[in-house]
Amino acid sequence: VVVENRGGAASIIGTDAGAKAKPDGYTLVITNGAAITVGPMLGQPITYDPVEDFEHIFLIGTFPNGLLVNANHPAKTFQEFIELARQSKRKFNYGSAGVGSAGYLTGELLKQRAGVEMVHVPYKGTGPAMNDLIGGQLDALFNNLQAAETQAKAGNIRILAVSSPERHPQFPDVPTMDEIVPGTVAEAWFGISGPKGIPSEIIDHLEKALANVLKDESVRKQLAAVGMTPRGERQQQFAQFIQDEISKWGPVIQGIKGN
Repeated sequence: VVVENRGGAASIIGTDAGAKAKPDGYTLVITNGAAITVGPMLGQPITYDPVEDFEHIFLIGTFPNGLLVNANHPAKTFQEFIELARQSKRKFNYGSAGVGSAGYLTGELLKQRAGVEMVHVPYKGTGPAMNDLIGGQLDALFNNLQAAETQAKAGNIRILAVSSPERHPQFPDVPTMDEIVPGTVAEAWFGISGPKGIPSEIIDHLEKALANVLKDESVRKQLAAVGMTPRGERQQQFAQFIQDEISKWGPVIQGIKGN
């Protein structure tokens, strides 16, 4: 296996190369929401059709976000955070890694589902945002749970909720947002796709091989170490997952554009 990193434009450059590759199964691309679902809806310039130009073969896993607050924030629980955000005379603010990031979309989804007003503060990465959260300049930050764990254990921040559909096994006492605000599920995802036209027998071979890799306990531990929840959906289920993501985020993004 040769890994060729083609960074830039929120994964769109590499994804575009994957779409235009020879459909023989030898060139695959790691796909994600920025290049396939939410990115195009947010107006990212693309030269491929995110559905029609690909064989979406295998969903590797998903990353939930955590709603993080400073250790001294008056909200001690997620329910209190929502209530204070609704009652506060000033608008709460929240940080993310930038417009279009998973943290940004999680915050916007929560705003719409909970009916609260919050001001988005975009950062060039979550490192500077975490510094401002700890320093008290931010009310909240939506960030990867693994990035938050060290600061939470140090007592600098609190994790009030997670954006996954179920409670995270590493944080079983932290509720999901969905428990308090129904419909608030937001996860980043990564899958393996290839150009349209890969023969079905090759796709079947790839699906089986990838499924076997994901069963390997050492692989699952490595994925868990970076905060990923292994999924393993094959082509049909992965294609439906993408359609569900498009259906979910479309109205949210329309609401963002309407503001």
